[in-house]
This record gives sequence, C-alpha cells and structure tokens, in this order.
Amino acid sequence: MIKVIIHGCGGKMGKFVENILKEDKQCEIVAGIDPRDLTLDYPVFNDINSCNIKADVIIDFSISSAISSLLDYCKKTSTPVVLCTTGLSEEIIEKVNTTSKSVAILRSANMSLGVNLIMELAKKAAVELFDSGFDIEILEKHHNQKIDAPSGTAIAIADAINNSLNNRLNYVYDRSQVREKRTHEQLGLSAVRGGTIVGEHDIIFAGNDEVITISHEAMSKEVFAVGAVRAAKYIANKSAGLYTMKDVIK
Repeated sequence: MIKVIIHGCGGKMGKFVENILKEDKQCEIVAGIDPRDLTLDYPVFNDINSCNIKADVIIDFSISSAISSLLDYCKKTSTPVVLCTTGLSEEIIEKVNTTSKSVAILRSANMSLGVNLIMELAKKAAVELFDSGFDIEILEKHHNQKIDAPSGTAIAIADAINNSLNNRLNYVYDRSQVREKRTHEQLGLSAVRGGTIVGEHDIIFAGNDEVITISHEAMSKEVFAVGAVRAAKYIANKSAGLYTMKDVIK
C-alpha cells in the first residue's frame, strides 16, 4: 500500500486527488496539508512542518508560496513529491533542481497523460515537417479566471518542439505591434480566455496547401488528478532525481 499525503487537500484539485485515491486499492491517504481548519476522514495539518505522519509520497496541488517549505520537508524526511503547482519563480525552480539531488521530485507543467503524449507527437511532427516548410503555431484556450497567458502547458509544448529542432525557433506572443510577414523561424503562441473552458491546446503545422493539427481538450480537471496519482505511484520508490510525466508514460 502506497501511503500518500495530499498537500493542498482543501482545494479543488486536492478534492479530485482525494476522490481518486479513495478508489485506488494500491493507495492510502495518511494525511492532508491545508491552511484552513478542515475536518476530513484523515488527519489534516495546517502546515507541512507540523505533519508527523510518514508517507511514501506527497501529491502537491497548492500555491507557489508554499513550495519552498514543502521542498525543505521532502529533503528532511526523504519523501518523494509530485509537484503540480504552477507559476513557480525562477528561484523556486532552482530550489526544485537542487532538492532533486537529495530526493525524488516529479514536476510537470501539465499532469494530464494526454497532454504529455501530444508533446511527444508534436516533437516528432516538428522534426518531420519544419524543414519541409511547415510553420508552427500553438493556440491555447482556458477559463476566464486564469491569470497567466500563454499557459504553462503551451510554453512547455513550445519548448519541447524547439528543443527537438535544436532551438532554432523564436517565440512570438503578439503580432499586433509589428506589421511584417511571419518568418519561418517563428513559433506563435496565442491565448484565449473565456467562460469555464478547462483547457484546450492546438498545435498547428501549416504547410503549402495542407494543415495538420494536434489537439487536446480537457473536459474536467479530474484528468490532472488522474495523472498526478499515476505519477505518485511511479515515483514512490524512486531514487533521488528530477522526473517528468514523460518518464511515467514510457
């Protein structure tokens, strides 16, 4: 039985993770962390440093300001963590990299298994199509409460494509300020915000007289929790290192 702590158990994603774990016969929730006073059917601590219950892995869906303390706790207790919180500063990302030398950390811009699969498909498509004249654009759509744009997932997809092309592409986020033709070395990222769209990503390869589009649409936030639980089961017994969802879906 894999013993799990949910870091951010009182949030929407924490609830999704809780529901999935309760249905998983291989996992057991041993504690939750949330600043609110919650009464759940497992112990809840207001702060990670107050937690005195040992676990095999932590699943984190919290806020960026809580990550530094979480990393310190994971290092001190040698507890692997699936780090799902986004919008991390460069300083925290560097701390993630440093801490991963002491404990297993799995971090991904998007926990959806489907999104991570289309990243791999996009990389292969880019290698085959870019030098044949295909231009590459990414369009992402999210709900009207999302603050950042473009999404972390869109940027992660762009980075994956660019890495596969030896970093030959330049990102363009806004074409309204410059009146000139697109160059082939550009990769455009466009964002739409509206309603309750959970998350949609289209990777467009536009060539002469043909267009290939790789698309992913999340119908519910539950897909991210499903991926996080699968990642937790993968990383629970892994040695120190920095892992991604690419390792999980191999």
